[in-house]
Amino acid sequence: MRNQRTLARPVTLRGVALHSGREVTLTVKPAEPDAGVSFVRVDVPGRPRIPLDRRSATRRDRQTAVTDGKVEVGTVEHLASGLFVLGVDNVTCEVDGDELPGLDGSALQYAEALREAGRVEQKAPRRTLVLDKPVAVSVGDGAISAFPNPGGLKVSYTLDYGRAPGLRPQHVVVDVSEEKFFSQVAPARTFCLEAEARKLQEMGFGKGANTRNTLVIGEHGLVDNAYVLEDEPARHKVLDLLGDLLMLGSDLQAHVVAVKTGHKANLELVHRLAERQEAKAGATLPEGALDVKEIMKIIPHRAPFLFVDRVLSLEGYQRAVGVKNVSINEPYFDGHWPGQPILPGVVQVEALAQLAGVLLLRRLANTQKVAVMLAIDKIKFRRPVTPGDQLRLECETLSIRASSAKVHGRASVDGESTCETVMKFMMMDA
Repeated sequence: MRNQRTLARPVTLRGVALHSGREVTLTVKPAEPDAGVSFVRVDVPGRPRIPLDRRSATRRDRQTAVTDGKVEVGTVEHLASGLFVLGVDNVTCEVDGDELPGLDGSALQYAEALREAGRVEQKAPRRTLVLDKPVAVSVGDGAISAFPNPGGLKVSYTLDYGRAPGLRPQHVVVDVSEEKFFSQVAPARTFCLEAEARKLQEMGFGKGANTRNTLVIGEHGLVDNAYVLEDEPARHKVLDLLGDLLMLGSDLQAHVVAVKTGHKANLELVHRLAERQEAKAGATLPEGALDVKEIMKIIPHRAPFLFVDRVLSLEGYQRAVGVKNVSINEPYFDGHWPGQPILPGVVQVEALAQLAGVLLLRRLANTQKVAVMLAIDKIKFRRPVTPGDQLRLECETLSIRASSAKVHGRASVDGESTCETVMKFMMMDA
């Protein structure tokens, strides 16, 4: 596992969009941890923001586009492949059009610009899917599968256009690394058959494409161009696949094997991988009540700093109820209002935080982590808590991500609220 990264400084690229033919300017800026990759349409009133993830992606054959239902940004896969392989997780991409610049039709200029901008490690862990069982998808006559691979990420791609003149079947295998990406994948340019190019332009696509930024393959081979890599069309398919994998929102340890596939199949694979990831993360320890011994198996706190005596109920990792019995024998009462002992407010908050830790760390994906409090918001103390009271603790998850969570906590005595707050946590390796 590694920490998340962003760019050290903004980077700007300009060029003609392959399909629309318009001049476009793209600026990629650093973003906060857990922000992910998003696109901002600066040419549209309100500057709508569109996240790059599987939910915003459209199912198309010739490109990957993301949309918020009203506006979209197309041909994002070449930039995305550079972000994915370089491990740049959090950026805001401002663009003044509905499509990214085509540049030379490859990912090389994008990747070089990102690398030159520099990367900054952030204080938040990056999620990694270590695939534990095969996942398979078929679309039309194509198929794409992912298999467990202890060695990291590996991609095998078979391109086969049947009897298409000028384009023989090709097969490439890439053990994905930054070095191999720059030398074996990033320079591979987008391509199409000469007959396809005519049809696409008749349909209004490819207005910015030419034989310099697109490999046009005719009956006798390339038209007005030359290959820069062996099996360049197949390697561009690998490039597209790596870009589409960014929509998973995590690093991937697997061997992906694809035959005759494109963006639609890639997106379907991302959905299946995400389902597998959620199934692994959603698995929890047993439901029900937990005594203090079971609590100490989940959170690291020990006496005299353990402030949850029992967990009464757990609902997945959405809600938990616990209790703390307030005794006059607790050591802080010797110095905290000794003539009129009152449970310190910070102890109430800490008790709620510990119950939240039980709730969050029950996820199998988090069993080797600790929940570190980052912020306390909207805190209110309603009434004092004194020895002899039983403090009822309730926590409800407001949001949860791979490396952070927000939890609402409430404490009460005999049904009367004593403390209420919203807590934000970071999930850190133990």
